[in-house]
Amino acid sequence: MKRLIRRTITSAAVLAAATAGLVGLPGTAQAAAYNGACGPGYSILQGASVWGGSVYLLYNGSTDCVVTVRNTPGAYYSMRATVGLTGGQQYTNAGNFTSYAGPVYVYAPGQCINWSGEINHSAAGYSDVHCG
Repeated sequence: MKRLIRRTITSAAVLAAATAGLVGLPGTAQAAAYNGACGPGYSILQGASVWGGSVYLLYNGSTDCVVTVRNTPGAYYSMRATVGLTGGQQYTNAGNFTSYAGPVYVYAPGQCINWSGEINHSAAGYSDVHCG
């Protein structure tokens, strides 16, 4: 019984994060929705809602990471996560996935990067530039 309640609370937190509009400073809702795919030592810099999930930009002090995460894993959907130096090579993980696309990484301390993600070829996909 406790397990079922815990899953319901986690699902509610993920749904709240996705519907609240995630662009901005990292917060508790973003941390609850991010799945840890980039590995240890990464912190969320930005996040944004896309159809059916969220795309996250993370940083560990030297390397940027992007991952696109579905709110509710299940059937395969077309998904994409992309990151790269502005005006340079872009690194993409795209395909049909059940829960997330990425992680993709770029070493870019103190430089501007492009980052983006989408789910199901969403017209509401997200793309931005981050300098830092």
